[in-house]
Amino acid sequence: MQDIQLLLEQYGAWLVFGNVLIEQAGLPVPAYPMLIAAGALAGTAGWLAPWIAATLACLLADSLWYLAGRRYGSRLLGVVCKLSLSQDSCIRQTQRLYLRVGVRALLVCKFLPGAGALSTVMAGLTGTGLRRFLLYDLVGAMIWAGSALLLGGLFHGVVNDVLDLLANYGAMGLGLLAALLALYIIVRALRRWVLVRKLRVIPRLSVDELMRWRQDGRQALVFDVRPEAQRDAQRIPGAIAVDLRAPLPPLEADAQDADIVVYCACPNEVSAAMLARRLRAAGYRRTWALRGGYEAWARHAQP
Repeated sequence: MQDIQLLLEQYGAWLVFGNVLIEQAGLPVPAYPMLIAAGALAGTAGWLAPWIAATLACLLADSLWYLAGRRYGSRLLGVVCKLSLSQDSCIRQTQRLYLRVGVRALLVCKFLPGAGALSTVMAGLTGTGLRRFLLYDLVGAMIWAGSALLLGGLFHGVVNDVLDLLANYGAMGLGLLAALLALYIIVRALRRWVLVRKLRVIPRLSVDELMRWRQDGRQALVFDVRPEAQRDAQRIPGAIAVDLRAPLPPLEADAQDADIVVYCACPNEVSAAMLARRLRAAGYRRTWALRGGYEAWARHAQP
């Protein structure tokens, strides 16, 4: 453990700062274990330096995401989720949390995988004031980093034993940690691949085809499964807002022969495909997911 302890003593604050900055930038590189290790060695290295370093890293990364969210709006949400291991659910779940509790979500979002960067983008997107954002983000960062340091201090014996084990095995121990991280990423990526493959059977309708339907007078029911804030801001004309978690919307008796188009704002149209699959299973066979979602419609609808 001496080498690891010496490394944390000499460069602990910088290591914590870099690890937290990378994680808060949206990459799947967990910083919580590093903070726990720093907390376990607090008797030697001290808590103050890593706590300040982690908090500053959070504020720096979150402020950049916040400003980008104010400037680029909903276009940035897809970019953030492409960095996540849960691309297809992170937008829906994190937006629902932020829209339900508001800026207070920043107090807990860092404890939720993939929600940190997206919540700060939501803060900028929804027009949260800068001072209010910085206050809640500062408190949330201090709670998140402080909890890891506290856990390390409370269970320092166990953490020190783990560090001793890693030190005894040297490169093999570091290789084991890298293998575990790689296994975690592979499992999450595999779960997402299975979901996308399962929903691939749902037919997609292009925006050009939908526009051509409307020009030809072919009517279609259009369902919007995006979060409430996005639906209230802009939507495809005539679209009906639908909560993905709610029961199927009531339809007329003859709607089973009608054309139904569902759109969302998530990668691979997964949310739209999930509702389309439920509708098709209920007997509405003429149901499509809109390829590219609302962003594709907005690009085509521009003059």
